[in-house]
Amino acid sequence: MKSDDNRNLLLAITLSVVVMVGWNYLFGMPKLEQQRQQQVQGQTGTGQPGSAVLQPPAAPGAGAPAPSASAPGAMIGTNATLPREQALALSPRVRIESPSLSGSISLIGGRIDDLSLVRYRETVDPKSNTIVLFAPPGAKDGYFADFGWLPAAGQNVPVPGPDTRWEASGDTLRPGGTVTLTYDNGQGLVFTRVITMDDRFLFTVTNSVRNSGTNPVTLSSYGRITRQGTPPTLGFFILHEGLIGYLDDKLQEMTFADAVKAKTKTFAKNSGGWLGITEKYWASALIPAQDRPFSAAFGASGPAASPTYETAAISEASTLAPGAETSTTMHLFAGAKEFAAINTYQETLKAKNFDLMIDWGWFYFITKPLFHLMEWVFGLVGNFGVTILIVTVLIKLALFPLANKSYESMARMKHVQPEMLAIRDRYADDKTKQQQAMMELYKKEKINPLAGCLPVLVQIPIFFALYKVLFVTIEMRHAPFFGWIRDLAAPDPTSIFNLFGLLPFNPGAVPVFGPFLMLGIWPLIMGITMWVQMKMNPEPTDPIQKAVFAWMPLLFTFMLASFPAGLVIYYAWNNTLSVLQQYAIMKKLGTKVELWDNLKSTFKRG
Repeated sequence: MKSDDNRNLLLAITLSVVVMVGWNYLFGMPKLEQQRQQQVQGQTGTGQPGSAVLQPPAAPGAGAPAPSASAPGAMIGTNATLPREQALALSPRVRIESPSLSGSISLIGGRIDDLSLVRYRETVDPKSNTIVLFAPPGAKDGYFADFGWLPAAGQNVPVPGPDTRWEASGDTLRPGGTVTLTYDNGQGLVFTRVITMDDRFLFTVTNSVRNSGTNPVTLSSYGRITRQGTPPTLGFFILHEGLIGYLDDKLQEMTFADAVKAKTKTFAKNSGGWLGITEKYWASALIPAQDRPFSAAFGASGPAASPTYETAAISEASTLAPGAETSTTMHLFAGAKEFAAINTYQETLKAKNFDLMIDWGWFYFITKPLFHLMEWVFGLVGNFGVTILIVTVLIKLALFPLANKSYESMARMKHVQPEMLAIRDRYADDKTKQQQAMMELYKKEKINPLAGCLPVLVQIPIFFALYKVLFVTIEMRHAPFFGWIRDLAAPDPTSIFNLFGLLPFNPGAVPVFGPFLMLGIWPLIMGITMWVQMKMNPEPTDPIQKAVFAWMPLLFTFMLASFPAGLVIYYAWNNTLSVLQQYAIMKKLGTKVELWDNLKSTFKRG
């Protein structure tokens, strides 16, 4: 039997190593890939992209225009990568000033191509730079929204394009105000663009055209979001970053890499919906009028080293008779994915499932209510770290009946442990009879051997839901706790491998295993609480179970070291509450608490 025990122990260690390496592949390596992408972005410029998603509209009655990769005259960009300020200076501008956004509108092309998020910084340092969302074409990481008209195929009608100079009615756009852009093509068509904004992240763009000529014209309006170059992404499979929309009555997601492979994906007819480009915390999206059909497309073009990504919404073609005028309205969301703002826009604009802009994950039915609960508690205490502690207590109270049954079953299991050891010795060479005898004992004593797993199984979706809340909601970004935890959405910044900052060494820079070496104070506390919780129960009689349970706290300590600090704090606090809860229940049932004996035997063996 000793050789079997050694083999089982070796198997447990091997499985632990496999899990750690797999975990590093899924969560650690994406961070290294993000760093590599950032280096690549610093070395490559923006090419001169053509539109991947626009083409002349079909004639009336032929249906909505089908986006394609052959749009004439839609080239935006330059071969050079200019400094941001220099690129901004290439065109006259209308300033944008609001409590949430600052930037400008280019009068060359009439683009919204300069936006910074006033209330968000790059780091926790309040003096760090504000987050830059939009940048003009030709600048590094060009990112902008433009609007316009497309003439029907075969019609030689000059429409405003990326190089058109517009005349503006004012020099500053503020919430509640209006800026009107005007362009006369000199051939009987006068184009007008009225832009308004709210005090958060929403622009309303109304495009109008008046036909003062003698011939009818067929036009289709469009809105387009363009991003030049691939932004650094986290690479986590649980987080979508790339092109996104609610089209064809379902959520459509396309990563940046998939967009380069697919080139263009079209959505022929949509009655309501939206589309745009999303990152972890920031996004831009076009929200067409929800009562009019439109076609849409995702696309990518240009060189693979620095592609240009586009999403576009295009209205149905209509014929404008001489003397007639028509207009279309489209909304542009550009900013932080704040739940309150996104929820408000979904309701006021009737935008279908706009809340899916936030990646709630598979357990969204738990994640969203959990987020609401945390927001409510935060409103009372004003600290998200304290909020996590309070919410954990509320979760424990909700799961108390289940935990109580589990601990009662475990107490009964302890009472029959001598009989279980006797059965194991009696049928040491016959595993089948051993299992049969064990099952008969469980049935006789009314023991459910799986009862101890139920609280753990129930907590798994709660664990991932909380992980999602901490990971994807911007409300948690840069939210402090106490002491050295200044950002609950980031890992504990300390590490035991440099004596918590006393040594001039960055363990996280070690290739492959770097994420595991950032073993901070809170992950260590979590590991200790998990180990103590394991010691509350009798040690398993099965050697492989015993080995796995012995290694599990250490394994989880390393795995959770790279997780958001808020999640690790939750796990440590939850373990502590579980120990106290189990101790109280076992004392109530008159069951001996194994903690002290197990601790003594552990240190004696050491």
